Amino acid sequence: MSFRLERYPTNPVLLPNPHSDWECYNVFNPSVIYHNGLFHMHYRAQGLDWISRIGYAVSTDGIAWSRLSKPIMEPHDGTDSRGVEDPRVVKIDGTFYMTYTAYGREFQGKGAATHLFGGILPMIARSENLITWERIGPIVVGEDNKDHVLFPRKIGGRFVAFHRRWPNVWLAQSEDLRTWPEEWMAPIYGPRQDNSWDATSVGSNGVPIETEHGWLCLNHGYTTVVEGATSLTGSTHVTRMYRLGVILLDLHDPTKVIHRPKEPIFWPEELWELRGDVPNVVFNNGTVVVGDEVYVYYGGADHVVGLATSRLADLVDYARFG
Repeated sequence: MSFRLERYPTNPVLLPNPHSDWECYNVFNPSVIYHNGLFHMHYRAQGLDWISRIGYAVSTDGIAWSRLSKPIMEPHDGTDSRGVEDPRVVKIDGTFYMTYTAYGREFQGKGAATHLFGGILPMIARSENLITWERIGPIVVGEDNKDHVLFPRKIGGRFVAFHRRWPNVWLAQSEDLRTWPEEWMAPIYGPRQDNSWDATSVGSNGVPIETEHGWLCLNHGYTTVVEGATSLTGSTHVTRMYRLGVILLDLHDPTKVIHRPKEPIFWPEELWELRGDVPNVVFNNGTVVVGDEVYVYYGGADHVVGLATSRLADLVDYARFG
């Protein structure tokens, strides 16, 4: 059984703004939530200083977007001084929550820094209006840990989130979003060494979709390919191509994998997905269901925002039987 998402014909749907100092180079990796009849996008942007900020745009149809002229979140201290990245927004019990990665010059943890002269934090923030955000705190500290996203409702009375302890995707639980006990964490799945497209690394994408058959979750993966040295370069060449897949998890216990198809559902093909700030990338943070249609928003080569779609029933069938 084969399946693939369908690209929107007039992609990309969001481009850098050449007149802006903070989003003139790249706009990518968007979160999108459908609320009060509107599509609300939070996207990662980079401008003249190459520091990532988060912008906001709104649309009536999910295609044409109007955006604010200023970012709605930007660095505020040493823990995120190098950028706030890759938002994923969800509404739980009437409140909006954003998970995002804070990248800063300050490393919180013991031992050596996880990144060059600094570190990252898998952060959570809250909002009542999608514009003004209050930081809550990280899921963990002192780790190279990201790709975290909250489930859209509590399970067993607890908040539940994906996060990534490389190379595996983990599940975490919390009663208050501030404390995430280690004993409530568990690995779910990882790279498949015998599979062509996700043998090296995997991670979570947009907010899980609740269906009668289980939690429908999009993920990403890549396989590192090392090409031999040539007579011209004298050095090896490493390539990675990010593709999207899907996985179905148990509704009551999402540490249980119901089915994980072997084939990807989307991959770079267009020039603006193959060439950009980071080539060969489609990276989805925003997955929205409106009626029976699934809107999959993604960053193309870390430069622009694209859209792919599918009927929900078709995507669920592939997650179950593909």
